[in-house]
Amino acid sequence: MSLSTLSFAYVSDLVRRETAMLYPPEKAYLVESRLEPLARAAGARSLEAYVAQLRHDPNEQARVADALTINETSWYRDNTPFRALATDIVPALLRERSGRHLSVWSAACSSGQEPYSIAMTLEERLPQDWTTEIWATDVSPTMVERVAAGRYGQVEMNRGLPATSLVKYFTRTGSEWEVLPQLRAMVRPSVVNLIDDLPAMPRFDVVFLRNVLIYFDLAVRHEVLDRVRDVMAPDGYLVLGSSETAMDLGDRWVRETCGRLQLHRPAPYVRTPAAAPTLTATGS
Repeated sequence: MSLSTLSFAYVSDLVRRETAMLYPPEKAYLVESRLEPLARAAGARSLEAYVAQLRHDPNEQARVADALTINETSWYRDNTPFRALATDIVPALLRERSGRHLSVWSAACSSGQEPYSIAMTLEERLPQDWTTEIWATDVSPTMVERVAAGRYGQVEMNRGLPATSLVKYFTRTGSEWEVLPQLRAMVRPSVVNLIDDLPAMPRFDVVFLRNVLIYFDLAVRHEVLDRVRDVMAPDGYLVLGSSETAMDLGDRWVRETCGRLQLHRPAPYVRTPAAAPTLTATGS
């Protein structure tokens, strides 16, 4: 099954309106592969017939927007951000926070490997008398349901999860592995669309917004980063993907180097020398 140019333009525009994600014509093969199961389930004889049906069915439009979100993820993906969280960010926050509580946001979290990787990191690094809440949000209701369930197949478990973490934080449930209740209690799954006004949220000490901005145009990146900054603590930490930066998006951020990782902080921000000596400011 394949899409005509007009039908592809309709679908890509639908997804852009709903999620701000951009699907250029060279991604037509991906759109078609995601739509085919939906077309079969709807009883459509072709993708063209399915798109014709789609134009008049809001429920089906929502399914398409859900199906075309990008759900690439793995445990401790790229590793460097989690190492920085454990060895630099958490120690700095332990010194700076008197309330003995940390709020973390894993935005566009997909099926939950990122927020649960954060939870495992904090479980091992925070003192016992500290508490934490990890908001795990995604635009896809299907992905958020998976976060809440906390269950993963063997192939997913093999993608980046150390054997020691598997034994320590998961139990076998039939053919799947289930996150232990102590970790699930730390994670708060919720459907959040980054291009809409954000719901009531805490002031976050750390925000993971990784591999998300690359799918938006420049104007949407500005809007998303402004919304994120507004829910961050004044001295909080923003972690972006390795190919992403906030430095060309205005003067609301300063950048700090943490090993091989570039961290972003809300501006104006001036770190006191004693806060985290391994981090050095590199620009604004």
